[in-house]
Amino acid sequence: MNRFLLIAGLLTLTAGMLFATPVTEDQEITIKLGHIRDAAHPTHMGALEFKRLVEAETDGRITVNVFPNSQLGGIQEMFTQIRSGDLEMVYGGINTYGFTEGGDAFEITAIPFLYRDYEHMLNSLKADFFVPVFEDAEERTGIKVMNIGGDTAPRGLTASRPIREPADFRGLKIRTAASEVVLRAMQGLGALPQQIAFADLYVSLKTGVVDAQENGAITVVNASLYEVQDYYMKTDYIRDIETFYVNPAWWDDLSAADQKTLMDASDAAGELVTELTADQLDAALDTLDQEITVIRPPELNLAAVRSELEGAYEDWDGTKWPAGLLAKIRGM
Repeated sequence: MNRFLLIAGLLTLTAGMLFATPVTEDQEITIKLGHIRDAAHPTHMGALEFKRLVEAETDGRITVNVFPNSQLGGIQEMFTQIRSGDLEMVYGGINTYGFTEGGDAFEITAIPFLYRDYEHMLNSLKADFFVPVFEDAEERTGIKVMNIGGDTAPRGLTASRPIREPADFRGLKIRTAASEVVLRAMQGLGALPQQIAFADLYVSLKTGVVDAQENGAITVVNASLYEVQDYYMKTDYIRDIETFYVNPAWWDDLSAADQKTLMDASDAAGELVTELTADQLDAALDTLDQEITVIRPPELNLAAVRSELEGAYEDWDGTKWPAGLLAKIRGM
């Protein structure tokens, strides 16, 4: 045998022995699960439910330690830890997958007004045509989507002035998520989007650094942003779904039984998050109705806003995401 091939083969075998160490069904496992939400948020309640179910099903053989409120860093920092193997699991929105290198295709999930409701978004992501999109993103990012499920409050807008028509966006200094999709939407409407750390947002709104911001009603209430804003526009223009992210190699090393336990627990966690989100969203909107002016359709002319953004993302079909994906989602 060629000496080089023999050495290469031995090295490959050694590497496989070092990195491929499947977990047996009786082996103790500790899972660190991080997320960015506060302890009152439905996401945290879902994470705690996941912990409870996994530990109960395995009689404590699998321990889940939950780290809320960005204790392990922001989403991108935690994604880096997943890639390196320093963190087993992250619980966060599917939109954020599109913000990480290699996950560009998932920016499609943040397109304004693309999804009619939570069920439309969930069903499209679980459709057969999305399977290769997940597989490609996993290979490119080094991060696996273990499971999706759990509604989040759709994003609306707060501002220091009322917004009813597309023209009202012109010149509006608005803090947005660090997403090309959102930036393109706001620029297309004539607004002036800015990126500001969420920790600095309250002061930035209070001092007039920005006039507006876009977040769901639950976040607006929990962060007391209504104290420094006069209007909430119920646009519901971007939806998201909570997602469990893991390291692919770590996942593959788990036994089939343990994988099923984690999947079942994550399904139940998502159902709880959806239920709690609905309750908290109703309560948050009640609070906003009492504290500031809430502008809803038809006073808020969403049809005109949608029309203004029509065709804004067609040039990314086939570049950022596979050609035809937009049409498949819209056709469901």
